[in-house]
Amino acid sequence: MIHYGVTKTAQVALARGIAETTTGTGVTVNSVLPGATRSEGVGTFLQQLAQERRITLEEMEKLFFERARPSSLIKRFIQPEEVASLVAYVCSPLSAATNGAALRVEGGVVQSIF
Repeated sequence: MIHYGVTKTAQVALARGIAETTTGTGVTVNSVLPGATRSEGVGTFLQQLAQERRITLEEMEKLFFERARPSSLIKRFIQPEEVASLVAYVCSPLSAATNGAALRVEGGVVQSIF
């Protein structure tokens, strides 16, 4: 998924650059980086995989996190509402000091501090 990594890196760099150009204006610019999220498309894809393998959806999700995302700390897909909660915070006055940041909401998949 090189193309995904390149575009995500570009997004973070662009947001940081825009944050720098808005210094002193009260405008904040951040990047929200969600992990594996149970969107409608992901749910359909998982259901198809489960049917192909003749296993339950729950077994398919467990298998996904064992094989594809073993570093996940929550061992489940993120709900869209959980991503929305971070976005709501970043859009609120409570996050006035959060600017130029790459904010992960990915269940602990990334094993680094930064």
